[in-house]
Amino acid sequence: MINFFTVRQLRLKSALRAVALLALSATAAFAQGIQLSPSQQQMLNALPPAQRQQAMDAIRQIEANQQSGSQQSINEAVGQIASSPDLGAAEQIVGSLQATAQARSRLVIKFTPLESLTVAAMGELESDPILQKLQGSHLFVLDDSGVLSLAGLEMIPLLGLSEADINRRLSAEPSLSVFEIDARILGQEPIGVEALKPFGYEVFDARDVGFDAPVSGPVPPDYVLGPGDTVRVQLFGNVNGIYEQEVSRDGVLNLPEIGPVTVAGIPFSEFRNDIYKRVQQMLIGTQVSVTMGQLKTIRVFVLGDVNKPGSYVVSGLSTISSALYRSGGVSTIGSLRNVQLKRSGRLVSTLDAYDLLIRGDTSGDSRLQPGDVIFVPSIGTTVSIGGAVNRPAIYEVKRLTTAADLVDLAGGLKPEAFPAGARLERISEGGERVVLAVNLTHESANAIRIRTGDTLLVPEVLPEVENAVTLSGHVHRPAKYPWRPGLRLSDLIRSSEELKFGVDMDYVLIRRENKRGEPVEALSASLIDALANPHSSSDIQLKSGDTVNVFSLALGRQRIVEPLLEELKYQSTIDNPIRVVEVSGNVRAPGAYPLEKGMRVSDLIRAGGSLSEQAYALEAELTRYTVNSNGLRESGTRKIDIFSIRNGDETADLLLQEHDYLMVNRVPEWDAIWTVALEGEVVFPGKYRVSRGETLSEVLQRAGGLTAAAFPEGAVFLREDLKEREREQIEALARRMEADLASLSLQSADTGSSETLTTGRVLLTQLKNTEASGRLVIDLNREANLSTGSIEVRDGDRLLVPTRTQVVTVLGEAQQNSSHLFAPGMSRDDYIDLSGGLTRRADRKLIYIVRANGAVVARNHSKWFGRRNNTEILPGDTIVVPLDTDRMRPLTFWGNVTQILYQGAIAVAAIKTFNN
Repeated sequence: MINFFTVRQLRLKSALRAVALLALSATAAFAQGIQLSPSQQQMLNALPPAQRQQAMDAIRQIEANQQSGSQQSINEAVGQIASSPDLGAAEQIVGSLQATAQARSRLVIKFTPLESLTVAAMGELESDPILQKLQGSHLFVLDDSGVLSLAGLEMIPLLGLSEADINRRLSAEPSLSVFEIDARILGQEPIGVEALKPFGYEVFDARDVGFDAPVSGPVPPDYVLGPGDTVRVQLFGNVNGIYEQEVSRDGVLNLPEIGPVTVAGIPFSEFRNDIYKRVQQMLIGTQVSVTMGQLKTIRVFVLGDVNKPGSYVVSGLSTISSALYRSGGVSTIGSLRNVQLKRSGRLVSTLDAYDLLIRGDTSGDSRLQPGDVIFVPSIGTTVSIGGAVNRPAIYEVKRLTTAADLVDLAGGLKPEAFPAGARLERISEGGERVVLAVNLTHESANAIRIRTGDTLLVPEVLPEVENAVTLSGHVHRPAKYPWRPGLRLSDLIRSSEELKFGVDMDYVLIRRENKRGEPVEALSASLIDALANPHSSSDIQLKSGDTVNVFSLALGRQRIVEPLLEELKYQSTIDNPIRVVEVSGNVRAPGAYPLEKGMRVSDLIRAGGSLSEQAYALEAELTRYTVNSNGLRESGTRKIDIFSIRNGDETADLLLQEHDYLMVNRVPEWDAIWTVALEGEVVFPGKYRVSRGETLSEVLQRAGGLTAAAFPEGAVFLREDLKEREREQIEALARRMEADLASLSLQSADTGSSETLTTGRVLLTQLKNTEASGRLVIDLNREANLSTGSIEVRDGDRLLVPTRTQVVTVLGEAQQNSSHLFAPGMSRDDYIDLSGGLTRRADRKLIYIVRANGAVVARNHSKWFGRRNNTEILPGDTIVVPLDTDRMRPLTFWGNVTQILYQGAIAVAAIKTFNN
């Protein structure tokens, strides 16, 4: 029985699995890190200590895995929370971490018409073009206010809603009530300008311990002493002693041998010099060593636009930066460039954090004193810079800044930057967004003043390489190479040593685009001719931008050719049809290829990797398509004289046209290479190649005939197509048995047929395990002596000729399945009696004999004979006693099953004697 707690646990685990999937698609704000609200923190605090720690660890793991996108780890973390005994608190905490719709969130919404719609509602849906267009899945992007816009329908605000809430909100719209709605919030990584973050704020994040004040180490000379500091003084010489004293509340340090010394507000270096002088004057012959012990703690205030304003107790060595760290850092609306240090109401100094972060200048990072106030005012003028700069971000600027200054602030340009193409996006005085061109390589960049809200974008240089040719494919050094006027193919590939093993040197494909925007064309060349005849017409002169593709014979070439054909397809028109031809059949690389100017049949065969070994080298067929005067496309065929083309007859080498299709046939009877295996007692056993129409007797004659020890009556002749046919019959019979057994199992309780059901299951298992043999019953004595009318052999046939045997076997429903020495004159029943007689399940009326060659001899049907059977028993025979299936109605066809099992076992046993 499932109690209430178990039901809640199951529901929670289901919800947690959904949260695990949602964690990967969290919004940008959520991706910054999980920040628990006070109410969430209160729920955590209410958990027992062990479960509270477990929940916090799991939440931290979820937060860490948001960056890595590890679905498995997120599931593990959520699972930890799910195991918490306090399911209510855990459910509320995890539920509050679900992704919600934010500004610019991307949603996939699927609109499916409800199955329960009335005829009238369905008619309204089908007649409304707006609703018709909505059906299916669509991608939507919310606007800056988190509002969903559906074309032709009302605006729907979704800001802050989870997926479940979005589904409910959309379903509540009357115009959408005809749909079942499934909305999903997609994970989104901002790109471009949207991905820019304010510079420097993450440095003071509370999770980064880099700016915490040191608690050990040397004390700087300018450290100011005060109440709470401990000073260690060591005297040695005439007076020896070690004294460690704490500065009192009134700022006095009482030192033995020296007396009280006022130290409050005095730098440590000045105090140390004063002690040196006092010892020299008061303790002659004594030296002194002065160091600091435990440092005082001070209370300071961090106020303004910080994440956690308040009062903090910090180390006496703390500076402005370490106090900012303790306060959780500066908020994104606070200024990093005007952090103020106030003491007793007066402005003492200001810290420009950019000096610290960009230039490493700590001079403005003043040391704090008790009661100091660090105040962070609101941020000033901000500008953004993105693109090909070293530190793309949103920066705060203190004074009038030029475009060049902003680039310097961002760390300069990247090597791939295109400064002449920079652009400045700003909001004009009229409230409109405008774009200004900025050439950062020109002095005018120093005259362009940056305003608040401006965005400077520096593009990268174009990815295309000018004045270069590309070598690609089956070569050792594929790369871009410099182009020069007059560069030829043999200059790019100087020898065959630069090519990989298995290269096709007879076909090199060149993609050429003369000028950007002009149609792409394709050329080909033979590397063999180009290397053999440099600077000839075969050695094509290359142009800038050419791509030379060298192919492998083994790996194929369509992965390179197909994209080029797609380009040719896209630029084709009715006046400029796609220039493509195709070769199929018996070439090494069949497929479609670009049609070149002056391309002939021989060129197409060369593109297809040349003729294959089995190609019919006398003739091929060319199919050509034309458009008749009625505007209809027609096709026609013509024979191509391949023999003449190979002998250099140009008149036979037809010029090709668009869409020509060349079919290269195969040599007739190429695959008619058949093999027949003769095994066992054959004079010369082995595998023989045979031709169509050759007979078994002819093959036996070639093999020298049978040996003297051969037992031709037990020969086994196997054929593959018969084996496949047997396998199909066995599978069909097994399916029929399964159906009958299923029906019988429903009746077994009422009819008492449990014994039949058990027997049937055993037979079914045996039937499924039965191996098809493909045996063909033959009379080998007759076959060996026939000159005509013998069996025609086929590919894969096997003849197994065993050694002479003197054994008779009894199988089936005999008391003991056994083999007996053949004795002339013994009958069938005599051998059964030697095997212990029949079982009670035997069908004595259907006992049959399987001859050694596989032939079946049924019982004598004469009513005039008595019980004894008159069928002659021969050496190698198998007497089969079948199961009496008439006793197991209604499955009377099981007799066929038992016959298949016994005969299959006999055949397999005969074959295994040769395989072993």
